[in-house]
Formats: sequence, C-alpha cells, structure tokens
Amino acid sequence: MHRRDLLRSLAALPALTLAGRLFAAPPSTPRFLLVFLRGGYDCANALVPYASDFYYAARPTLAIARPTVNDANGALALDDSWALAPALRASIGPLYAAKQVAFIPFAGSEDLSRSHFETQDSIERGLPQAQHDYRNGFMARLAAVLGARAAPIAFTDAVPLTFTGAGDIPNVSLRTLGTTSFDARQAALLEGMYRDRALHAAVADGLQLRQQLAEEFAGDAQAANRGAINARGFAAQAERVARLMREHYRVGFIDVGGWDTHVNQGAAQGQLATNLDSLGRGLAAFAQALGAEWNNTVVAVISEFGRTFRENGSKGTDHGHGTVYWVLGGSVRGGRIVGEQTRIDRAALLQDRDLPVLNGYRDVLGGLFARLWGLDAAQLQRVFPQAKPRDLRLA
Repeated sequence: MHRRDLLRSLAALPALTLAGRLFAAPPSTPRFLLVFLRGGYDCANALVPYASDFYYAARPTLAIARPTVNDANGALALDDSWALAPALRASIGPLYAAKQVAFIPFAGSEDLSRSHFETQDSIERGLPQAQHDYRNGFMARLAAVLGARAAPIAFTDAVPLTFTGAGDIPNVSLRTLGTTSFDARQAALLEGMYRDRALHAAVADGLQLRQQLAEEFAGDAQAANRGAINARGFAAQAERVARLMREHYRVGFIDVGGWDTHVNQGAAQGQLATNLDSLGRGLAAFAQALGAEWNNTVVAVISEFGRTFRENGSKGTDHGHGTVYWVLGGSVRGGRIVGEQTRIDRAALLQDRDLPVLNGYRDVLGGLFARLWGLDAAQLQRVFPQAKPRDLRLA
C-alpha cells in the first residue's frame, strides 16, 4: 500500500471508537432521523404558496404554475393555499395523501446573519441566540437525556457539531457507505501498524465496522439492475441508511448539500427541481425500506434558512430567513400544514425580502421530542435551554 493511499483510506473511515460497533438498539424505542439541507433551500418552490398573487409577481421566471386539474406534471394542491412542487409529486405526494407528511412553513431560527456557517452552527448548537457555547450540540444533549434509548449515529464525513459533546458517536460517510477500502491483507497491515499504540483499539473497531457494512450491503449492486434507485447521492443510499437505522440505531443525522441556488435556479424544472426530486425519492425509499418500522419512525427535514422571496437578477434566489420544515413518519399526524402562519404578501415580508420565522426550530423540535419520547419539561430544557416547546401534535 502506498502511503498516500493509506492516508486517503484512513480519512474515509467511520468513527474509530468503541461506539462504532454495530449493535441492536431496544426494539420498541422510537426512531428519529434529522435531515439537514445545507445551503438554505428555496422553500417557496417546494411548498408553493399558490394562493398568493404576490408570489407570482415576485417571481416572474421562477414561480411554479398554479395547480391545474388533470395536469399530472403540475403542482399538487394540498389545500386552498399551498401546493407541492411537481418534483415532489410522485415521491412525497403519496405520503402526504396517506397523512404521513406534515409541513411547517415560516419555520427557522432567530439568527439573522444570513450566513450559512453561522446559522448552521447556531441551529446545530440549539442554544438561545445570545449563547455561543461550542462544547456540545442539541443532538448530543438529546442523546444524553435518552441514554440507552438513543443509539445515535451520524451519516456524515465527520461527526457534526450537533453531536459534539456526546462522547464516542459513530459516523459513516454516505460517500463510502457499503464499500471497503481494504482487502484482508491491507487491513492486517494497517492494524499491525497501530499495535501496542494508543489508537490500536480505535483503528481495529473502525476496520471492523467498515467490514461489517461492506458485507451487509454486498448484494445491493445486483439489486440496482432490477430498477433499484441509482447509486448516487442521498437517494442512492437511503435504503442502506434505513437498514442501519432499523436494526442498530435510533437517533440519526444526515446532511445533504447543494441547495445554495443563486443563479439559474429553475422553476418546475432545473437545478432546484432536480435536488428536490432526489431528496423526495430518497425519503420515499427510506420509508419503504423500513417496512413496518416506518410506523415507529419520524424524519424531520430542516435547513439553515430559506431564500429571498423575490428572485434576483440571475434567475436565482439569495440567502433569506424563514423556511419550511418537513415532518414525516408512518404514525405522524400528517396531511396538514401546521404551525403559526400568515398571509403571504409584501407587508408580511421580513425586511421587505424574506419570509418571517413564526415557528422557532427549538420550540418545534422540543414539542416533537416530547411527543416521541415523553420527555418532561426539565428534560426538554436540557436539550433546548430556555425554549418554549410547542406541541403541534405531530406524533
């Protein structure tokens, strides 16, 4: 093995700790997956406010046409005000009809920096806006409150900030999930390099986890030839993620990039629609792969912020504020648009540019966690200090 290949393979290893071993979580424990759309997705072209004339005036090239009867390619009307983007019609549409998806518009954080990094960090910490403690994140605090019920994992290249402070959290990159960088000889050489050193146990555990995953998913390539989802991106790995969550883990985190659409965003078609299509197909595949356990699972889809309500001069949208959260699950009380709302017109915009935040993420997620695990007020304050959890009766 060349040294550069060894270092590249080491970089792709999941968390090299004892926590990286596969194990069986308590079967009756609810399952929660947080999907973080990094880049700030344009919620107004996902959940379309088609009853707003202002939406169409503000987006002369980006607006998605109002739902039309018998138009299978158009937006799907969800109620008298909101419609689902055509890119999500085939994937999320059936789940919404089955009352397994709810949308929360006007959601987000207090952060007004409109900075990807600052707002993402703020949300992952889950603290009041004035506090800037990076020593732990809200999912780490949730895992501490849940104890053995948590069985946490991050499907990310590195352990995310939201799990910081939780001790040894396993992470598995979606880029390499189901693959192994080493044959038996190479693995033995690598482990031998660390024998009698402090990192030996960590390296051995990481290699063991990669080998287990590779063996467990060895047959997936053949299945892809019979109409399985194309092995690319989030949509490609959704079934594998579901398998791990179903058998081994109960609190998971995934981040999905590519949502920063400043230029040529597109409307019913284009780069945003393509991303939404992949996301929707991935979520639908995740639900299907869980089987009966979908009824014991909740998925929340969030982003750091929304986009400007008006399109810009480059036929795209810029960094905004309020966004739309999704909550999915077999037992979710879906088929609804929930949370505090307001009429969408120019007067409603924040600083004459963005959708306002009326449903704070800490309050919304706190209320959801109370429903999922029966957390009391003191436990919720440990997860989200000073929050006022809102019960939207989603689970």
